[in-house]
Amino acid sequence: MARMKSTHRGRSLALPCTMPATTLLGSCRLVLALAIIVAIAATLLDTLTRGPVNVFNFFGYFTIQSNLLLAGALIAAAAYDLRGRAKPRSLELYMAYTTTYIVIVGLVYALLLAPLGAAGGVPVPWANFVLHYLTPVAAAVVWLLVGDRRGLRWNRLLGVLVYPTIWLTVVLIRGATDGWVPYPFLDPANGYGSVAVTCVFICVAILGVGALVFWASRLRLLAVGATED
Repeated sequence: MARMKSTHRGRSLALPCTMPATTLLGSCRLVLALAIIVAIAATLLDTLTRGPVNVFNFFGYFTIQSNLLLAGALIAAAAYDLRGRAKPRSLELYMAYTTTYIVIVGLVYALLLAPLGAAGGVPVPWANFVLHYLTPVAAAVVWLLVGDRRGLRWNRLLGVLVYPTIWLTVVLIRGATDGWVPYPFLDPANGYGSVAVTCVFICVAILGVGALVFWASRLRLLAVGATED
């Protein structure tokens, strides 16, 4: 029977496993990616039942985009896990960025959107759970526990702001032109000063969470998967 080793500061713990650890990890990642895809598809179908869907609006939400980015990272990582191969640094960096984004999704939902009730979440309850609760928690736990990557270089941290900056720019342009905004705290009706402060707060929060993710890349609580120094 294959065993999965956990190492931390010189100590190791052997955990029983009925299949190779990398195969189990890769399979779990594929299951989570599938859950994301099904949840988004179910949400889209539910929206279609109420009338035509503007795809730019539907896929304009940070929640939807971040979950899709995470699904891509999970599938790519699983491909290496199932073959027992080390991941390239580019994929490790992509995984760090997507982990940051999805943790932000969970935090923003819990602090700002969940209090709004149905208006602040996904209309399909189980899909809302997957996209706002399951993926942020699962991504954070896996990143903290599974040491299947190398420590990330701090000079790559600012790269975590590239996608959110582009997303915010598009949202602000759309809010000023056609009036559509994905979240109430980005509505120009609140005043551009308020929106600007919100954007700065979002970028600072992403940078802060990203720094924690980069720091955690050096943890090796469960030594699962191949890595190269």
